[in-house]
Amino acid sequence: MNIYILDLLVIGLLLLAVTLGSGWIGRLPLSYALIYLVVGLLLSPYGFNLIRVRPDAELLERLTEMVVLISLFSCGLKMNRPITAWAWNSTIRLIGFLMPLSIFAIAAIAHFILKLEWGEGILLGAILAPTDPVLASEVQLYDPKDRDELRFGLTSEGGLNDALAFPFVYFGLHWLEDSNWQNWFTQWVVVDLVWAIAAGLAVGVLVAKGICWLEHRLEKSRAIDDLMEDFVGLSTIFLSYSVAELAHGYGFLAVFVAGVTMYQGCRSTERSASRLRFMERLEKLSEVGIILLLGSLLRHEPMLRFAIPSLIIAGALLFVIRPLGAWVSTLGSPIHPATRWLFGWFGIRGVGSLYYLTYALGQGLEGEVGELIAWLTLTTVAVSVTFHGISSTPLMRWYERYIEGNNSLEHDLPSPE
Repeated sequence: MNIYILDLLVIGLLLLAVTLGSGWIGRLPLSYALIYLVVGLLLSPYGFNLIRVRPDAELLERLTEMVVLISLFSCGLKMNRPITAWAWNSTIRLIGFLMPLSIFAIAAIAHFILKLEWGEGILLGAILAPTDPVLASEVQLYDPKDRDELRFGLTSEGGLNDALAFPFVYFGLHWLEDSNWQNWFTQWVVVDLVWAIAAGLAVGVLVAKGICWLEHRLEKSRAIDDLMEDFVGLSTIFLSYSVAELAHGYGFLAVFVAGVTMYQGCRSTERSASRLRFMERLEKLSEVGIILLLGSLLRHEPMLRFAIPSLIIAGALLFVIRPLGAWVSTLGSPIHPATRWLFGWFGIRGVGSLYYLTYALGQGLEGEVGELIAWLTLTTVAVSVTFHGISSTPLMRWYERYIEGNNSLEHDLPSPE
């Protein structure tokens, strides 16, 4: 029997089930990502052996890259606050303090316990540090009118740290090429840290503003076809990403900033909402494919072989480093203590980490170290999807009932209108 046809049958039934059953699933301690992961395992060689494809690192890199780009732009379109330090206080703390702390804490564990070189440990930390903007829909902003501090902080963090982990990925890759860091450290600071971030920010703003201006000018002479209008969002993603990469900037950062700029600068509420709905549909569809593929790629032999280091890294990151780091990073912030702890728990790992892993594999990460880092990443993502998938619905329900609306920071923010 044709395996391809059976795969289409199963995926079609899965999509029908999660769509028609969404009202029940939303009340259960399950995330959609967890459901897709389990189905992926069932379709793998350990189950019905219906997914037999073993994509190479380059194909996985391109697939995960596209999923992350769509999600980053979607996150940007939800950023409903003015660009001020006070309004983005939680984001600045989570990016400026928590992300570097997480990277170096993972690197320290990898160095002192797993006996990796410091550069390899920093690379592992950079792969695992970004929280996921794709799988965290249960804890992200629902729409631009949502004013909650927890959801805003997690959404903006997921949008930014998928880009700002890149300098540390490059640090680790430079170390793999030359362990004498004095030979390339200055270049890393100037090119990979300062220039690439500045270029990403500038390109994101300029491309989005240019598209908004062009769109506004053309509307005066002839309206854009309603059926085609949502593709403006896709064109913004591709243009901002490609121009930033051509300028040796961070394309992920440019795409997120373009989304923020488009929401802030293109003053059509109806158009912004339409684009956001379109992007979220693309995001949901791509999530199905990526997590099904992840589930089908998991293998018990290497997972058992690397079980101890994987549990050390995953356990430390999800249950110690992230919770304590979030608490320390938000000291002095005028938000509810429960919100601070939830910032720590909802550090969901997913497609962003898979992208960085495949990128590193394509840039020279190989051998025993490459295999170790690969299975540490895959196992950590699987553990995160499982634990966060089970806990997100009941925790957010409790948060919305008892805590939401009591965060003092959001009370001082101006209305997005």
